[in-house]
Amino acid sequence: MSVATNQTMHTDVPTAVSVRRLYSDAERARRDATHWTLVQGILAPVQFLVFLISLALVVRYLLTGAGYDAATLSVMIKTGVLLTIMVTGAIWEKVVFGQYLFAPAFFWEDVFSFAVIALHLLYVFALLTDALAPVGLMYLALGAYGAYVINAGQFVWKLRMARLDAEARQ
Repeated sequence: MSVATNQTMHTDVPTAVSVRRLYSDAERARRDATHWTLVQGILAPVQFLVFLISLALVVRYLLTGAGYDAATLSVMIKTGVLLTIMVTGAIWEKVVFGQYLFAPAFFWEDVFSFAVIALHLLYVFALLTDALAPVGLMYLALGAYGAYVINAGQFVWKLRMARLDAEARQ
């Protein structure tokens, strides 16, 4: 048996490590065809920009005591953008994967998204009920923002994996 023949024989042997694709071919086609992909692609950087502005305002308030109203308004805007991207993301998942949330490809990202939303809504509740003093509210906002950064990282990682998968298939 020649070396070339031996190599040919082993090309069909499955590897010990099997990598699950993020998208099937049909899911990838639906992802690429829906306008919700563009909506998510626009909202994600908008949300990140709102986050950065709000983070600066919250930190400014905590460091100087100035700008409470601006910081509070920015957290409320950040919460509104977060809820918008969550709803449109659920619609995107329905179009691409056939279910509104917790599609296997994004299960843990969705789970953590609910924690992020819960922290943001806890801020809104605490603000509206005067459950926390202003400094406490700002620390709660920072906690919500820390969770948001982790969640955003999860999604960026998934986008990177999808891109690598697409490159490997070309």
